[in-house]
Amino acid sequence: MTTWGIVSTVKAPLEAIQRFAAWHLELGAHRLYLYLDDDVPDTLAALRAHPKIRAIHTDAAWWEKRDGRPEKHQVRQSLNARHANNRKPEVDWLAHIDVDEFLLPAAPVADLLGALPAEARCARIRPVEALAPGDGVAAAETAFKAFHLDQGARQAASESCFPTWGAHLSGGFLSHVAGKLIFRTGMKGLQIKIHNIALDGVSNPGQVDLPQIELGHFHAADWDHFLALYRFRMAQGSYRSELKSQVRRPDAVNLHDLFTMIESEGGEAALRLFYDEVCTASAGLCDRLDRHGLLRRHRMELDALRMRHFS
Repeated sequence: MTTWGIVSTVKAPLEAIQRFAAWHLELGAHRLYLYLDDDVPDTLAALRAHPKIRAIHTDAAWWEKRDGRPEKHQVRQSLNARHANNRKPEVDWLAHIDVDEFLLPAAPVADLLGALPAEARCARIRPVEALAPGDGVAAAETAFKAFHLDQGARQAASESCFPTWGAHLSGGFLSHVAGKLIFRTGMKGLQIKIHNIALDGVSNPGQVDLPQIELGHFHAADWDHFLALYRFRMAQGSYRSELKSQVRRPDAVNLHDLFTMIESEGGEAALRLFYDEVCTASAGLCDRLDRHGLLRRHRMELDALRMRHFS
C-alpha cells in the first residue's frame, strides 16, 4: 500500500498543531514530521507522545550543527523539509505544507498517489482559500474560494466575484496560487523550497497535477487572525514589498502596495471593509463564486478530530 506523510515547520499553539495533525492522521497519513520553530517543551512532549508523529525541536544546538539559524523562516522551512527527506524513509510520498494548510482529497490520498505513473516524481496540489464564517455558510461548514488555471478566466472571475478589489487580486486570493508539492521520498540531493523542488538542476522533475486533492489554506481564517499576522506579513511574509504582483497586467500592484494604499486612505477600517468583501463567506460572495464554479464547501469538525486523536 502506498504510504504518505507531511513535513511542516510549525509555530502555533498546541491545539492548532493538533488540529492540523489530527486532520491528516484521519486522512491516513503514516507519518507527520513536525519541526518546532519555538522553544515549547510542553508542545514537543505532547506531540512526541503520538506514535505517528516525529516532532523535532529546532533549538540553538540544532542550528549550530547546521551553520547557524537562518534569519528567514522560508529558509528554515526548506532546510527542515530537506532533513525530513534525507532521513531513513518511512513513507513513499511527502507533502511539504504549512500548519494552516489542509489536504482536501476527493478520494483516499493513498489511492490517488498509488495511481500516479512511475515517472511522476512530484505532484502539484492547488490551493483553495478559506473564507471567514458568514451568512453564506451553515454553522459547521467552511467555505473555500478556488480559482481558474486559465489566466483570462481567472481574472474575469476575480473581477466578477470581488467587484471592488478583484482587478488587483489573482483569483481573489491573498496568498499563493502556486500550490504545494507532494513528492516521492528517497531522492538524494533533492532541494526543497516552499512551492517547488529541484533535483540535479531540474526543477520539479516528472511533475504532474493532482486535481483530485485541493489544499485548503486558512490564510485569513477570521478578522482577528488576519490582523494579528498582518504586520509580519507586510514586513517579512507573503505581503512583503519585494514580491511581484500575481496579477498579470501592466498596471498591477503587489499586495504590499495595495494594502499600503488601502491603509493610507482609510486606516484599519478600510482594511476591514476589504476583508469583509474578499475573505468573508457572505451570501452574495458565495453565490457569485458558485456561479463561476469556484465555491467549495467542507465540514471539517477539527476540534472533534483533535479530541479523537489526542485525548
